[in-house]
Amino acid sequence: MRWTVHSEEPLYTDRWLDIRVADVEITGGRHLEHRLIRTAPGAGAVVMNTADEVLLEWRHRFIPDTWAYEIPIGGINPGETAEEAAAREVLEETGWRPGPLRPLIYVQPTPGISDSEHHIFFADTAEHVGDPAEDWEAERIEWVPLADVPKLVGEQRLVSGTSMSALLYLYGVGRPQSLSRGCAL
Repeated sequence: MRWTVHSEEPLYTDRWLDIRVADVEITGGRHLEHRLIRTAPGAGAVVMNTADEVLLEWRHRFIPDTWAYEIPIGGINPGETAEEAAAREVLEETGWRPGPLRPLIYVQPTPGISDSEHHIFFADTAEHVGDPAEDWEAERIEWVPLADVPKLVGEQRLVSGTSMSALLYLYGVGRPQSLSRGCAL
């Protein structure tokens, strides 16, 4: 059944979050007050080298108090395309400039509570140009064998939903040789 939204009211808004309550009609004419979070879209990339290793950040996330690997990802700035944002995020967060980017996957990481959407790209080359722009993004930057991804998931060293989706997708389909610019997966 499709839920019908009768109204939506803001509870808290800042430049990062827009938390709302919606009057939602479900089966039998019943209504729920459902909380939701509206956010701007994000973009990131899986960067792979010729040794079938992926560029990952080892970082701490204070909210769940966990350490884990993640792909570089962040917000899309005004006037920036998702592809431009992904390239910028890789460079800023890792110090590596990715080669040509191609669409890999589209993820809605938390559709039960948020309209968050992530556009993830793939690059099979990168050039190291220096240190990351910020020293707080990651404890370390590593090239990790793609073959290790299932083990990292099992050991809870890869827990970010978007990073996990992108890396397991790549692990499952292999290096995307036939992706062309602008294709939709």
